[in-house]
Amino acid sequence: MDSKNVIAAIALSTAVIVLYSLFFLPEQSSTKQNLAEKKKIEQNTDAPSLDQKETLIQISREEALKESERVQFENQSIIGSISLKGAAIDDLIFKNYKVSLKNEEKVTLLGPRNIKDGYLIESGFVTTDKNIDIPNSDSVWSVIGNKILTEQSPIKLSWTNNQGITFEKEISLDNKFLFNIKQKVINSTNKKYDFYSYGQIIRNNIPEGLSNFYILHEGPIATLDDELIEEDYDDIQEQKFSKTAKKGWLGVGDKYFIASIIPPKGKSFKTTFDYKNKFRANFIATEPLELNQNSSIEDNLQIIVAAKRVDVIDGYAESLKIDKFDLVIDWGFLYFITKPLFFGIDYFFKLLGNYGLAIIAVTICIRLVFFPLANFSFKSMAKMKALQPEMARLKELHKNDKMKLQQEMMSLYKKEKINPMSGCLPILVQIPVFFALYKVLFVTIEMRQMPFYGWIHDLSERDPTSLFNLFGLLPYDVPSFLVIGAWPVAMGLSMWVQQKLNPAPTDPMQAKIFMFFPLFLTVILAPFPSGLVIYWTVNNILTMAQQLFIMKRTTVKTTT
Repeated sequence: MDSKNVIAAIALSTAVIVLYSLFFLPEQSSTKQNLAEKKKIEQNTDAPSLDQKETLIQISREEALKESERVQFENQSIIGSISLKGAAIDDLIFKNYKVSLKNEEKVTLLGPRNIKDGYLIESGFVTTDKNIDIPNSDSVWSVIGNKILTEQSPIKLSWTNNQGITFEKEISLDNKFLFNIKQKVINSTNKKYDFYSYGQIIRNNIPEGLSNFYILHEGPIATLDDELIEEDYDDIQEQKFSKTAKKGWLGVGDKYFIASIIPPKGKSFKTTFDYKNKFRANFIATEPLELNQNSSIEDNLQIIVAAKRVDVIDGYAESLKIDKFDLVIDWGFLYFITKPLFFGIDYFFKLLGNYGLAIIAVTICIRLVFFPLANFSFKSMAKMKALQPEMARLKELHKNDKMKLQQEMMSLYKKEKINPMSGCLPILVQIPVFFALYKVLFVTIEMRQMPFYGWIHDLSERDPTSLFNLFGLLPYDVPSFLVIGAWPVAMGLSMWVQQKLNPAPTDPMQAKIFMFFPLFLTVILAPFPSGLVIYWTVNNILTMAQQLFIMKRTTVKTTT
């Protein structure tokens, strides 16, 4: 039996099946950790609670936007409004991202609290003094001066209680996704008070269309004192998370978009993720700001509601010195491969103008990097193929003595200086690269809705054509499980041709298994992103070219 081929087949089959289960099977509740193991110990502080009892009557988005006066905002990236009732950022649309290729409507992320998909961000001050009125979700703020928020023009909001205390917010907006909020409390009385700054993200419901894949985290996320926190929505429904930290950020992440808050720098704060009729991700300062008589206090925080563009996220992490903010994008445990791979693809995209061509260019670079390793493997495989007649003779000669056969085979390998395991190395090396490329295609918004040539309109989605209607030539649609596109078929054919270049198994059963292996992988890889299948196909073609060259040289040397 050709152990090299068996091991290679097992390694590749196992890898693909494991990857398939990771990517395409939703997380099951039975796989979750025991709640006792996941329970977080809540930190005790003297800070007041942010819990508010709210009775919501759900209405349409259009009706909700008309319920209160609003401050409009717009820049080159986003458009929306801030409700003067509650001073919440609760209306935000991304100007540069469509819902889908077939739907020209722009992606809407935030929405008012009294609609089904309510999703908003609030900030302000709270106090432990129950006798002090503080602004809440029903408080109506006044606009001082400019009434439209733009890059050049910040706005100022004000609210005064009946006890002589005024709350102010000055909100500015950059040219992308950053709201900078300077919040202030002015005391015109002769009394002292303690106030705690806070910020919170409220989401009424779990968003529809969650991926539920192990490969991607969606939901509450934070980095607190250098620790990455990723909680699932259903975990928060079962058990509240709470932790005190001195630095970090918190947010709620979707596949391509993030709503996040960066608390005031240099001050300890407590972060909580919980669910009480709705999801909340909030922070509250653990140390009060003392408001003396006839004086004022202020605090600064940032709110970033962004498309997860790598240059934007990394830019904010660097310019605002936000600890580990780049982890907003879920690069995964192969971070050290995935992120450089993205930068490589992005570099060639800027050079070639097409992400499909960029993937092909990166494939060529990867082949060049592993060229020496592949050369070593192919030389060994060429020698193995040349020894097939001798190996068949030995198997026939010692067919009744397995131990003797093994000894003779090992002697033959040693004499010809062949390592039967060398053929596995290129396959094993490709597995992490395959995984990393899938991750790049799956999580980066840069790849979203990016076309290749012909029928591929989105490299992050599967090839939409199908072998079973002759790739669209026959006028009928096929079920999704029969959508095996032209690129997966090309990948399978290239693998079949490549298989013919390798030493053929002498065992009949093994030969039949190998015969169906390209078909097996074609079916398995058909639902994968078309960009990944293009990578695999081009990689197969380059592999065959290199293998043919090595085999020809080896044959010439053997003949000589």
